Amino acid sequence: MKNKLNYITLGLVLGTILLIFVFAVSDTNITDQEYRNLFSRYTKVFVPEIPGKAAFSGEAVPLQIYFVKESFEREIMASTFMHSTTLQMFKRAYRWFPVIEPILKKNGIPDDFKFLAVAESNLGNVVSPAGAEGPWQFLKVTGQKYGLEINADVDERYNLEKATQAACEYFKDGFSLFKNWTLVAASYNRGMDGISKALAKQKVTNYYDLYLNEETARYIYRILAIKQVYNLPTRYGFYVVERDFYPPVTTKTVTIDSTVKDLPELSRHLNINYRILRELNPWLQSYTLPNKSGKTYTLKIPKDPTTILYENLMKKVPHRETFFHDTLKINSIH
Repeated sequence: MKNKLNYITLGLVLGTILLIFVFAVSDTNITDQEYRNLFSRYTKVFVPEIPGKAAFSGEAVPLQIYFVKESFEREIMASTFMHSTTLQMFKRAYRWFPVIEPILKKNGIPDDFKFLAVAESNLGNVVSPAGAEGPWQFLKVTGQKYGLEINADVDERYNLEKATQAACEYFKDGFSLFKNWTLVAASYNRGMDGISKALAKQKVTNYYDLYLNEETARYIYRILAIKQVYNLPTRYGFYVVERDFYPPVTTKTVTIDSTVKDLPELSRHLNINYRILRELNPWLQSYTLPNKSGKTYTLKIPKDPTTILYENLMKKVPHRETFFHDTLKINSIH
């Protein structure tokens, strides 16, 4: 009984302290100076680490040059403190890098180019003000040049496998011209002709020696920063574990070699709805799929009705007790 009374007394004391703290912090009569003091006490921002060396696709970054290091630092800070964007990158990368990586490898493209897709779209199906679309942000004319079908009903810029292959064809053409992967990546932003003219006018051969418009001048550093933070997340304050990520959706395929006049009706016959069909096949752009040429299209649909349930997706994700790309234990954080 005595122990019980002691516990009750302790509970009352702790509760009273908590109430005093709550009222003290929420006091509407807090002075401006007190407010500023609280801000100074509880708000701490640190400068993130800038590595002593860096490389893109095996090509060294000359960080000994002050404006190169400062440009890299700017993008490291952006990736570090744009928390929601960087967290979304981690989440999406878990789902989409396994699609992108083998296509790059098959084409002989360095693995670092997957970070270019992150720089372009954060691996989302987005549209730029200039009209570039999809994860790789192809303009219509460039996408069509590299074999993507783009019209009112089909836009393969949103087909990740086909768009990644098209990007690889661009990269291979760029490397044939520049013989340098960093310039190839820069040309994806400025265009091969734009980079070629800038090199010729400025009489240099290296990206880091070029004076460029701000967007292209930041482009490579942004890719490098994304790579740095992705590979060493805890060093930049991102404590993410695999169960935080978006897992792949298990699908099966259906081939279509004729016109489909009603995609919602087709969805119903496939035991899904139109929303699910569009989620898994974002390259579909309307309610129909005209196919006058008899082309074969491949549709992805859930492997079974339970596939799209979040709890079932998460069963495929390892619940490891370590942080992503790190050996620091979760319970060591206080």
